[in-house]
Amino acid sequence: MNLANLFFGHLKLTPPKILSLGFVILIAAGTLLLSLPAASTGGRISFIDALFMATSATCVTGLAVIDTGTELSTFGQVVLLVLFQFGGLGFVTMATLITLVLNKRISLKERLLLQESMNQNSMQGIVKLIRRVLIYSLVIQLTGAILLAARFIVDMPIGKAAYYGLFHSISIFNNAGFDLFGDVHGPFSGLTRYVEDPVVNITSMLLIFLGGIGFIVLSDLIDYPKRKRLMLHSKVVLATSAVLILVGAIIFFWLEWNATLKPLHAGGKIMASFLQAITPRSGGVTTIEIPLLRESTQFLMILLMFIGAAPGSTGGGIKITTFAILASTAYAKLRGKEDIVMFRHRISKENVYRAITMTLLSLMLVVISTMLLSITERADFLSVLFEAVSAFGTSGITMGLTTELTTIGKVLVIILMFVGRTGPLTLAYALKPKNSKELYRYPEGNITIG
Repeated sequence: MNLANLFFGHLKLTPPKILSLGFVILIAAGTLLLSLPAASTGGRISFIDALFMATSATCVTGLAVIDTGTELSTFGQVVLLVLFQFGGLGFVTMATLITLVLNKRISLKERLLLQESMNQNSMQGIVKLIRRVLIYSLVIQLTGAILLAARFIVDMPIGKAAYYGLFHSISIFNNAGFDLFGDVHGPFSGLTRYVEDPVVNITSMLLIFLGGIGFIVLSDLIDYPKRKRLMLHSKVVLATSAVLILVGAIIFFWLEWNATLKPLHAGGKIMASFLQAITPRSGGVTTIEIPLLRESTQFLMILLMFIGAAPGSTGGGIKITTFAILASTAYAKLRGKEDIVMFRHRISKENVYRAITMTLLSLMLVVISTMLLSITERADFLSVLFEAVSAFGTSGITMGLTTELTTIGKVLVIILMFVGRTGPLTLAYALKPKNSKELYRYPEGNITIG
C-alpha cells in the first residue's frame, strides 16, 4: 500500500487539496480524542474547545482556550504533542516515514505531493530531503529535550523533568507554543519563571530558529562543508532572519528597557529581548507578560508575526522570502531598476506576482477577521488585531483574549489558524475550479499609479 492510497485511496485530488484534506483529517481525529473524558482532568471538554485545541495543535499555533498544564490530563497532553508533531513536520512527511519503514516504493504522484508539502520547485532529491528532515528533526528535538530536562530537574522530580523537557522541546521546535507552566503563572505566562535562565532561553531560541528557517535551509547548511556554497533560497532566509531578529531585539530592548525589562539584570534584558524578537516568527513561547508591554512593542510583535517564518518550515505568516521579495522589489523600483536582484540573482516576475498575491490575500484575511472579531468580542482593537495576526501567523502569542473568546470568535480564530498553516495560496489552489485555457487576450492598457 503506497502513501496516497494509505490516506486517500483512489481519489483524484491535486496536491493542494490533499494537503488541506490531510490537515482536516488530523484536526477531526484530534477533536475526537480531546473530547474523550480521559483527555481532561475535570469534566468533558466541550466540542468547540476540543476543536479549537486540536486545530491550534495541528496548525502549530499554541493559542489555548483551556490551561494545557492543569485542565488536560497526561493523555490529553500527549494527544496535543502528537498533533503538533504531525502538524509541524507535516502529515505527508510523517506518512512518508511510515512508507519508508514498510520499505514501500514512493510513486510519482506521492513525490508531487511531497514537493508541494515542502514548497519545493522540483521533485529531484525530494525523498532524500524527507529522510533528512526526519533525521534532523529527531536529533534536534532530542537534544533540546535533554538540555531542558537537565535544567528542569533542578525544580521537579526526574520523571516529570524528562516529560516536561520532551514536551517543550517538541512544542518549541515545531513552533507550536504550548507549555505546561500555566498552573504556576497563569494561562498567559509561558516560561516567565525562566526569564533570566540562560539554558532555557538559549535552548528555546535555537529550537525556534531551527524550526523556523525550514528544512530546505537546514539540509543546505549540513551540505555546506562539502559544497562550499549555499542556495539562493538559503541565503535569503538566513540573511532576512538575521536582520529581523537583530532589528526586532534592538527595538524591543529600546522600548522596554525601562518598563517590563527594568527588573532584570543586563544579561536577562538581552536574552528577553532576543527571545521576544524570535518568538513572533511562530514560536509562541514567551518569558515576558505580553499584556504588560507598551502598545508600540505589541504592534512591533504584530508586524513580526505577520511576516512569520520560512517556507517549508513549521511556522506560518506570509513567510520571510515573501517579505524579502517585496522589500527588494520596492528597493529596485525606487532606484529605477527593472530587474529585482538578490545576491546577484534575478528574481522572476512569477515569484514577484506570487509574493504580492500572497501578501494581499493574507492582509485581506487579517483585516476581515479583525473587523469581525471586533464585532463579536468585547476587547480593545489592538488586542483583537493581535489575536487575529497571531492566529494567522500561527504564533500562539496572546494579549489575554483567547480564553475570553465567544463561540463565534473561536470559530473565526479556528479558520484563521487553519488558513495560516495551510497557506492562503495553497487553500486557494485547492478550492479553485479546473484550469481552462484562455482563448484570447485583451489589449494592454495603462493605469496611473502613485
